Amino acid sequence: MRAFLLGLFLALSLPPFPLGFLAPLFLAFLLKGGFREGFFAGLGFWELHLLWLPQSFAQNFGPWGAVPFLPLVLVKALSFGLLFALTPTPLMRIGGWVLLEWLTEKGELAFPWGFLGYALVEAPGRVLAALGGVYLLSLLVLLVAYGLRARGLWVLLPWALLWLLPLPEAKPEGKALLVQGNINPLRKFQGELDEAVYLRLTAAGLRAHPEADLVVWPETAVWAIPKGVDALLQGRPLLTGLNLFGPNRAVLYRKGEVLGHYDKTRLVPFGERFPFREALGGVYAFFFRALGLGELGDRVPGEKVAPIGPYGVLICYESVFPSVARSLAREGAGVLVLLTNDAWFGPSFGGRQHFALGRLRAVETGRWLLRAGNDGITAAIDPFGRVVAGIPPHQEGFLLAPYARERGLTPYARLGDFPVGLALTIFLLGLILRVRPPGWRNR
Repeated sequence: MRAFLLGLFLALSLPPFPLGFLAPLFLAFLLKGGFREGFFAGLGFWELHLLWLPQSFAQNFGPWGAVPFLPLVLVKALSFGLLFALTPTPLMRIGGWVLLEWLTEKGELAFPWGFLGYALVEAPGRVLAALGGVYLLSLLVLLVAYGLRARGLWVLLPWALLWLLPLPEAKPEGKALLVQGNINPLRKFQGELDEAVYLRLTAAGLRAHPEADLVVWPETAVWAIPKGVDALLQGRPLLTGLNLFGPNRAVLYRKGEVLGHYDKTRLVPFGERFPFREALGGVYAFFFRALGLGELGDRVPGEKVAPIGPYGVLICYESVFPSVARSLAREGAGVLVLLTNDAWFGPSFGGRQHFALGRLRAVETGRWLLRAGNDGITAAIDPFGRVVAGIPPHQEGFLLAPYARERGLTPYARLGDFPVGLALTIFLLGLILRVRPPGWRNR
């Protein structure tokens, strides 16, 4: 029960909950213990951290929609149990924890949620992500927890500074009109995109804000560029998501011409693609029928991550992958643009959690992030991770969003996930100290 409660408290230190400053305290009690403690801590943590999943799926698809929640939580809790079993000392666990986070960004079942570094999303100290990404922040949280466990209360001083650090101003140079259509996700799924909503809101937005130099519509906003849009845009570029049968595509359009496109490369497992389909075909067919979805096919992933002109486009789920945003910055993107459809989260906190995770991509790359969501959260985020403009979710609207095209690369964009190497070094140091022979100091 103690480990389960610690897992619950640890979940409360990650977005969208407000207790990030207490994360090292909860972790200090989780740096010891074996498989049983890890498994029950994982049950508490993932049950609360992913509680949005049954809430949103049950609302959209009925009671059967909540069924996948249980096996997912059990698998994630098992990963914690194995982590704790394989890391019997605090140093090994610190290194192993970050390595586990890094591994969850890889492979067929990639699901990079629940990273400890996100405890710092609301702290000015998140700017350290420009040096080493979210993995560096996770390592810092764990090292502070290690200091507390060793009764080194001095670690509270640098930890407090991370929450009090003053940040410089960010200077925008342009303004974009972000449009929030608030289309029901099931209607979108059935093909009722209602492009008239985007035309109407864009017309109203440009009348109110003629200084906008870019218009952005969200993920899968329309089937194709609608007729009459050129008269509205008056030469401005439009970035929008297209709801195609194969790829999940974003296009850059201007003056009657599609200037470029980007196809989503990181597809949502069990949402946009169905892993191990040959072996699990019968299971998928059962759930498709139970959820009233018909026979779903896999979307076609894009071939590579690349910007469209100066715009580095992230499509929904891709915003939780540090590697995608980093690749866009390295390929020359001057500003990140996130097109998303968080309406699937419904009234749960999943949309706010997804928003918080994506904020760090701006810091890691040193880029402004323009976020256009179907039902929100639509916002502009500066390179220091501050939300500088936004509109309420779950309603139609438009936002005049400041931004700038940045040049140069942050250390993280240049060097990549080097904190994972530091984590491996810490793990190996802990292993060496554990297996050293008796009396080694006297040799």
